[in-house]
Amino acid sequence: MANVLKHLPELEGMELGYIQGILKDMNEEQAALFSQVYRARRKDSQMILILTLIGFFGFAGLHRFILGQIGLGILYLLTVGLCFIGTIVDLVNYKSLAYEFNIKVAHETISLMSMSSNLKQEDKNE
Repeated sequence: MANVLKHLPELEGMELGYIQGILKDMNEEQAALFSQVYRARRKDSQMILILTLIGFFGFAGLHRFILGQIGLGILYLLTVGLCFIGTIVDLVNYKSLAYEFNIKVAHETISLMSMSSNLKQEDKNE
């Protein structure tokens, strides 16, 4: 059972609990690999907050592009953050935007790891 704070000390709140649930069934080697890939791909909620604030000064939707929501990013850019209303809503919800993105990244990372282990098993069998 891997310790989440040993591998990912920057996590907090709901994200910490969720990732701890993922790491509980992993050994230390798997947890180290997961944390390395996850840390490289996750988005910090403070970065999302800063990018959302930049939306008030001409680049509305930049945070949506960073979160991989290209369509909403273009919509925010063309409508000035849906007349600032969408940007204000995102300012209030910046932590949940980051959390949802990071959960998606965690699932993608687990999928990559399982595909990698399946390929290794196939190579051993041949």
